[in-house]
Amino acid sequence: MDLTSRFNTHFRDAIALFEQCATELSAPTAAAAEALFLALSSNCKILACGNGGSAADAQHFVAELVGRFERERLPLAAVALNTDTAILTAVSNDYGYEDVFARQVNALGQPGDVLVAISTSGNSPSIVRAVEAAQEREMVVIALTGRGGGRLRGMLSPHDFHLCVPHDRTMRIQEVHSLLVHLLCDGIDAQLLGDA
Repeated sequence: MDLTSRFNTHFRDAIALFEQCATELSAPTAAAAEALFLALSSNCKILACGNGGSAADAQHFVAELVGRFERERLPLAAVALNTDTAILTAVSNDYGYEDVFARQVNALGQPGDVLVAISTSGNSPSIVRAVEAAQEREMVVIALTGRGGGRLRGMLSPHDFHLCVPHDRTMRIQEVHSLLVHLLCDGIDAQLLGDA
């Protein structure tokens, strides 16, 4: 097996996808960053959730907001819903895992808040339920998906944002999601602090 050739193919596939996303996702990502800034500047908060690698992306996003991204600033109001093991296990045990994020959205979400819902397939039941709960609470939804968007594509309203990576492979989708998290953070900071 020629791993060098195999990895070269991975790099080239990733580069091609990033080029495609630069064309297709720059404008909707900018609009999503503006919505996040508007929410934060209106004393609203950001809730984020995902499963597996998407959970890591949600935590990463929130860490950059509460801590800092590349420049010093005040902490921003954000909560990752997939981090509290007591809540995760209690809700999963008592209600089923499908409700693990929706219960938290119902407890914490207010009109004007933003839910960042991350699912590579767009079909995760726990993410779908969280989006339904957010919409019932008049929150804005920013969905990061791939594979055509799955169920989430048809659920989003004109006031929501869909950042759908045009690829079917999980690792490629997650690579772009990681960049999108950084772009959203950079967009918030640019609006808050100006160009750097």
